Amino acid sequence: MASNHPHLPKKSSSFISVRGEKHREIDRNLSLGAIKLQECDDKKERSSDDIIQEGEEEDNQTEEANAEEPDASPTTIAADVDNFIALLPSVEDGGEPPSIPESSVERFVQLVEKEIARCEAGEANLEEEGTSALFDAVERTFKLTTAVARFSLDPGYQQAMNRAGGVLHQAMCFLEGQLYALLHDPCANKVDSDTGELPPPYPAEKVAKLQAVASIMIGVGYSIECCQVFTVARRNAFEAALGFEKVSIEDVTKMAWEALEGEVASWTKAFKHATTLAFPAEHAICEAVFASDHHVSDRLFRVFMRSAVLQLLSFAEAVSMTKRSAEKLFKVLDIYEALRDASPGIDALLPDPPEADQGEDSDSCSEFISNTKAEIAVAKCRLGEAAVAMFCDLESSIKSDHGKTPLPGGAVHLVTRHVMDYLKNADEYRGTLEQVFIEHKHSDDDEESSGGDAENHNPFAAQLVETMNLLDSNLEAKSRLYKDPALCNIFLMNNGRYVAKKVKESPEIHQLLGETWYRRRSTDLRQYHKNYQRETWSRVLACLRDEGLTTHGKSGVAKPALKERFKSFNAMIDEIHKTQSTWVVNDEQLQSELRVSVSAVVVPAYRSFLGRFAQHFYPGRQTEKYVKFAAEDIENMIDELFEGNPSTAAAASKRWL
Repeated sequence: MASNHPHLPKKSSSFISVRGEKHREIDRNLSLGAIKLQECDDKKERSSDDIIQEGEEEDNQTEEANAEEPDASPTTIAADVDNFIALLPSVEDGGEPPSIPESSVERFVQLVEKEIARCEAGEANLEEEGTSALFDAVERTFKLTTAVARFSLDPGYQQAMNRAGGVLHQAMCFLEGQLYALLHDPCANKVDSDTGELPPPYPAEKVAKLQAVASIMIGVGYSIECCQVFTVARRNAFEAALGFEKVSIEDVTKMAWEALEGEVASWTKAFKHATTLAFPAEHAICEAVFASDHHVSDRLFRVFMRSAVLQLLSFAEAVSMTKRSAEKLFKVLDIYEALRDASPGIDALLPDPPEADQGEDSDSCSEFISNTKAEIAVAKCRLGEAAVAMFCDLESSIKSDHGKTPLPGGAVHLVTRHVMDYLKNADEYRGTLEQVFIEHKHSDDDEESSGGDAENHNPFAAQLVETMNLLDSNLEAKSRLYKDPALCNIFLMNNGRYVAKKVKESPEIHQLLGETWYRRRSTDLRQYHKNYQRETWSRVLACLRDEGLTTHGKSGVAKPALKERFKSFNAMIDEIHKTQSTWVVNDEQLQSELRVSVSAVVVPAYRSFLGRFAQHFYPGRQTEKYVKFAAEDIENMIDELFEGNPSTAAAASKRWL
């Protein structure tokens, strides 16, 4: 912490100067300007000639004094300063201070300035050996400044205090710059995304230098500046290594969804990297640099982590505030899962203070930690609520579909594909969706829909069933747009089979809907199949019955009636082939099942009918006129049914939007 001595020269925050030598020089001049202020005030009313004359006299006196005194070694000068400090009476003694050895103090300050200049010139730096001389000089300067501050009313002591304080501030400016340069290393917490491993720790020699600089700055009363440099340097390094550019809330809310998808993916990767790797690495750096003071390292890490977490959370909250739509659900869930999964690691890095450390500082620490965790909880809650609303928007999109144009060929409708593809993606997030629905879906109907068994009620499963029921109702309404009842059933069969197949391919969704739902769906499909065969082929089979063709007596045949039967059969087969070959059945298994079931009924019946009645026509033109198809021809025609152009039907289905 800053020195508690009231008479020390007031420090200005020198951190702004660590970015460059020019700024540091300006800052130092400002600081030293305060030291020379009194001298300037004394001279401001005198003429320039007087000032020049006095300056020359002072220079001459200094030269004479230096000429009289033999050169002293740095060791001798340092010893003189130490002896002077030792001779100063303590505060308790209340004695008179000895006369200050101005020449020794001045020569000592000049030596310190030379050492700082040598370091600033690059002749010595914190990455090399030999900096202990600077550290020793700084410590001695601080002791000197502190010692003479008690007698600052004495003009000689005041001048010594200002002179030593100025050079101390100059040294701190240099050390701040060096500390920032050592700390601002993005590679210190940059992680290889391919390996996912923590970066190697700072080299031992660099940690030793950092510890030494931090220790000397804190020891001479510059702990605030030291912590400021550390905080800003590591925050800048963290942001540089993060790989995610800041995006304002306003920009997020205005961003097109395609662009926002990419930003969410980048954010999710960055957040996982930060919470699993970068934060622990940063914690290790804090503890390494401030190993001698756990409270300082703990406070700095908490400040750093809160700042980093809030920066990352601002994007997450902005996404939760964007216009809600079903398509955004899964990216929102990605952010939600990242926050949820990070909680244990964050709890480990920000543990609550032990009860034994209760006190004012502990209360502040607890509030700081709880606030950080609360921010994460709030962001997660908002995302959970948004996810519930977005999933329920799927229900709204089905309800709002009021298309009045039937889909050509009875193919699988786009609304069916959209819903099932959506649920297939939801299958990968089942656990998360169940969690957000339990925590954020509250409805008066929930308990009723669960049959009163609230403990075992799954609100996400209930919402899923409701969505499927809405889809069924929507498809039933669309099927009634077809004038041909057979095509109506083909449409229901196509869409029903598509739904059942997608559910079967998604074990999680299948489990949520339940086996009872699936069996009911299978029963419906069988009924659609029967309805189709009845609507299309019952009239065909009626032509192949014997009723109305035989005459009384010797098993005669009513030839006119027989001719009408063949004509009707031929016309129906032609019409069915012409019409139903344009119908669409995309599912190959369903297509095969339909053809096989039709052939199994129609082809044997026609073959038998031919065997009984074809000989009653005169061979030649009459037979060719009425018996147009062989049994094999009928079988081939059935195998050509349901081969309509799926792309045409799919393009037409887009009209549902």
